[in-house]
Amino acid sequence: MARSSASRPCARDRIMAAASELFYKEGVHSVGIDRIIAKSGVAKMSLYNHFKSKDALIAAWLDEQHHSWREWFQAAIARHAAASGEPPLLALFDALRERIEQPNFRGCAFINSAVELVDAEHPGYQLTLAHQQAIADYILTLVQEANLPNPQDLAHQLLILMQGATVVAMMHGCPNAADQAKAAAAVLIESASQ
Repeated sequence: MARSSASRPCARDRIMAAASELFYKEGVHSVGIDRIIAKSGVAKMSLYNHFKSKDALIAAWLDEQHHSWREWFQAAIARHAAASGEPPLLALFDALRERIEQPNFRGCAFINSAVELVDAEHPGYQLTLAHQQAIADYILTLVQEANLPNPQDLAHQLLILMQGATVVAMMHGCPNAADQAKAAAAVLIESASQ
């Protein structure tokens, strides 16, 4: 039975799904437009009708990733904090562990892309910076809500632990990197509380 066109995702959605899978799995530089076209099943003209260039597609992908990741991250922290009774500052590492344990985990799409997109003017690079700033701001909000002293310093330290755990988990296949970062975060938080 033929599939109705109403149930098939639109060309833009198919392009984004293909780009998302390929860019995350293989990197933004190693995946060419022809691979995305083949995987999405759209014509080259259709791709260029939606995205004026590969750089525009990379930026659109990172923007989409930013919004979905941020929404997931905040919800996961709240869920883990509620389930464990731990403060959100520690639950953020439980959320990170959840992400690391995903079977397709290949690190942080933003860190990976920032490494590949060395041109600071590239729109995708700018989005990686905006994403990192949004995460830093969110962690700062959690620190401020905990009424801890020197919130800027502590938030920055927790961000470094989080990013470091992500890189270690990806590069070394270390599934407990988030737990190790959480233990270090607990020491930092305890020290800040005294």
